[in-house]
Amino acid sequence: MYYAIFGIDNPDSLQARLAARPAHLERIKALQADGRLLLAGPHPAIDSPDPGPAGFSGSLIIAEFADLEDARDWAEADPYATDGVFASVTVKPFNKVLP
Repeated sequence: MYYAIFGIDNPDSLQARLAARPAHLERIKALQADGRLLLAGPHPAIDSPDPGPAGFSGSLIIAEFADLEDARDWAEADPYATDGVFASVTVKPFNKVLP
């Protein structure tokens, strides 16, 4: 089943995000290589695809996991969660309807 992982950034966490990004992307690329990734990306803090120093307000990952516990374990081990980028992480089941 798919699960939506919503990470909400801590204030002023852009430098922590940039530092943790390579390891974060490595984990997401592993999901992609396994055919389990539906989508992933950040939420810019301002209405711009390149927010510059304004940074980001969070991220969304939708991927396939065995169950909710597996999705939560994956999310809690992500570098954005362990290295101070995310203030909170919410994981919810997700049913893909369209397209």
